Amino acid sequence: MVPRYSRPEMVEIWSQQNKFKIWFEIEAYACEAMAELDIIPKEASKSIWKAKDVIFDVEKINEIEKKTKHDIIAFLTFLGQHIGENSRFVHQGMTSSDVLDTCFNIQLVRASDILISELKFLLASLKKRANEFKYAVCMGRSHGVHAEPTTFGLKLAQAYSEMNRNLKRLLLAQDEIRTGAISGAVGNFATIDPFVERYVCNALNLVPEPVSSQIIPRDRHAAFFSALAIIASSIERISIEIRHLQRTEVLEVEEFFSEGQKGSSAMPHKRNPILSENLSGLSRLVRMSVIPSLENIALWHERDISHSSVERAIGPDTTITLDFAISRLTNVIEKLIVYPENMTKNFNRFKGLFKSQTVLLELTQKGLSREKAYEIVQRNAMKTWEQGTEFINEIKSDSELIGVISDKEIEDIFSKKPHLDHIDYIFERVFD
Repeated sequence: MVPRYSRPEMVEIWSQQNKFKIWFEIEAYACEAMAELDIIPKEASKSIWKAKDVIFDVEKINEIEKKTKHDIIAFLTFLGQHIGENSRFVHQGMTSSDVLDTCFNIQLVRASDILISELKFLLASLKKRANEFKYAVCMGRSHGVHAEPTTFGLKLAQAYSEMNRNLKRLLLAQDEIRTGAISGAVGNFATIDPFVERYVCNALNLVPEPVSSQIIPRDRHAAFFSALAIIASSIERISIEIRHLQRTEVLEVEEFFSEGQKGSSAMPHKRNPILSENLSGLSRLVRMSVIPSLENIALWHERDISHSSVERAIGPDTTITLDFAISRLTNVIEKLIVYPENMTKNFNRFKGLFKSQTVLLELTQKGLSREKAYEIVQRNAMKTWEQGTEFINEIKSDSELIGVISDKEIEDIFSKKPHLDHIDYIFERVFD
């Protein structure tokens, strides 16, 4: 993770101190459960909980690990120095993955809590700006080429709908990852009572994994990181739209440019869409986690550790990066400068060509075959495209249309604005 693209709340979830705190809680709740079962003395459980205020010395634990070559044993050794004699009851019947996997899922759940909150902020911003520009007519483009009119509000409504689907995906992914396992060396509870797992999971707001081996199955994690990647791709789609609309020859929207901001070290006139470009780059980083998370599913027998190094990287890196990206996109949307006058200018640039389909449909209603109508409309459209003439005049002057359609009917076609007829209907479907 890069500090430049990190926010403190999400970073804290992945800090060593927080990880050790969660490890301690898992171990302490497990002891509490075993005390309930009279497997260990209740006083021992109470004495273990007294260590909850220990400041876990990361450097010292790391120093122990250099000798043990095992992170959980290093942690337990350090913890034992603060608990004393009753430390012999800690980790009874458990395996390292009981702690590691349960902790990892807790971190992912807490990370997704932040992501869910940030997505809701983004949705609120998109909804506000969509309503602000609900009827701001702009040119729709397919293949980057003028197609037919739409509204800028509708573009933002589409982004809202997409992100709302992503919110639902993330909630499902969070629910899938909300599992814990305290089931022993190969997951069959040979050395630990299932009550301990239920007790620990309930205390930590998790659900017991129905069938674990030594680990929690990694298809859950693959689904989680895939959901994050889809969100990232949606962020990039929106950022690309902004980048295209900010191009000099288009300039229908523009990222906010603050006083004193510089766009180029060489060219003082530059106002570049750097935030949207940055979002495209960050999205690529988030998507990088998908293939490794899918490959983590296929482990040997009850477990190997080929997934471990992967998750130490993609867990923090992906959630921290996505958190930053969602927040940045929200800021871009909130401060986005919109130029309706440029939308109108671009809308009129090709002098009515966007009416080609409407004219085509009207001619078929007048009795022409679709093929013949298309030929006539395209012929006149190419004159406007190549010579800059008024499309309506080309249609009116076409000799093949004399007696087929009147000038008054043609004028009616060009004066109507069907692109606005159903905007309210679409908004009702999206926002109600």
